Amino acid sequence: MTRILADLPEDDVKWLDAQAAEQGKSRAQLLREAVAGYRAEESKQGIEKYFGIWKDRTDIGDAVDWQRKERASWTRPWDSDYWEVRKEFPDLFDEDDDREAKRYLK
Repeated sequence: MTRILADLPEDDVKWLDAQAAEQGKSRAQLLREAVAGYRAEESKQGIEKYFGIWKDRTDIGDAVDWQRKERASWTRPWDSDYWEVRKEFPDLFDEDDDREAKRYLK
């Protein structure tokens, strides 16, 4: 564990000492717990910050439909669900894909 030096205002040190005494912990333990808590909150903010980031997008139409089509575009002729995906999204595939898919049926 690394030791650090930090300058704190006297009022904060008094408050920290009172909290340490009340909780039966050392000043250092409270500071470690505070840093751990701060880090946990920061990671939550990332999730909350980016959750739903596309909710107001209008350029992609329905977000779920866009996502389904995007995932369908990953389908390759040798995938077992090629023909089902091809039927639902015919504009994503061409005759070359179909020929290649037929090779894998054998």
